[in-house]
Amino acid sequence: MNNGFIYSLLLTGPNAGQSLSEEQVAQWQPQDGLLWLHLRYREPKARKWILNSGLERVETDTLLATDTRPRVVNSSKGVLLALRGVNLNPNSDPEDMVAIRIYAEEHKIISTCERQLQSVVDIADAIAQGKGPIDTAAFIMAICERLTQRKVEFIGKLEEQLDELEERVVTQVNKSLRTEIAELRRQTVVLRRYLAPQREAFSRMLHETSELFDDNDKLRLREIHETLIRVIEDLDAIRDRASVTQEELQSQQSEQVNQRLYFLSLISAVFLPLGFLTGLLGVNIGGIPGAETNWAFAAFCGGLFALIALQMYLFYRLKWL
Repeated sequence: MNNGFIYSLLLTGPNAGQSLSEEQVAQWQPQDGLLWLHLRYREPKARKWILNSGLERVETDTLLATDTRPRVVNSSKGVLLALRGVNLNPNSDPEDMVAIRIYAEEHKIISTCERQLQSVVDIADAIAQGKGPIDTAAFIMAICERLTQRKVEFIGKLEEQLDELEERVVTQVNKSLRTEIAELRRQTVVLRRYLAPQREAFSRMLHETSELFDDNDKLRLREIHETLIRVIEDLDAIRDRASVTQEELQSQQSEQVNQRLYFLSLISAVFLPLGFLTGLLGVNIGGIPGAETNWAFAAFCGGLFALIALQMYLFYRLKWL
């Protein structure tokens, strides 16, 4: 199917794994098997179908919402979820997370998104191969597991990137390091913005009663919830490590600047009395000592070198060098 219908698959029944046409979807009955429809909500035909699907207002509004915050809402017949996944599309920023909205009841599942989500593709491939979920609860668990696993993998890449940046801060300092660390911190902030409410959504789904989930499903969801909590903790640790790394980089750069300024200050201190003496004896008036003596210039230069030596000795004794 097209026109906004990305997937229309049967999960159970004699035709499990089959993709339905638009006419077959219109003729579908619950006894035919569990139906999953995945739509691109911006397409006019998909929007029209959702509005005419007989769902309640809150359900259609959530499925068609342009921007959603991760949450879970129990409805009269099923459950309504708004979740976020890591953006793995080409030329996209992973932290620009993709939203997926799901309305699930016993015999029908409707999900919507705008951009491709790899977790959805994986589930669709598994269903087509006859290895997908066989009920609504298993479908929701599969989506939650894959979304969380993608986050675990992405956080692992962030940790590897941070390890490399920390090593580079110790071994080398260049202008690009500051930009790369700042970008890493920005990614962690954006990710946490969506992971925290998604954790709360999983927690609510875990503790609220629903006919769709049995005790085994809740145990599985608890594991997913614990994994997401660990992901958020790892993300917080990455953010803190990035802050420490950035502070260390700034400290090194400040130290380098201070060393250069210190060196320039010593040079200025050495040449300050020399400049005073040469300026004093360079005034163009009568009475300058040694003006009529042939060896006066050599003696004056020797005195300057002696003054430099005395200054260096004093700087050494004062531990300025």
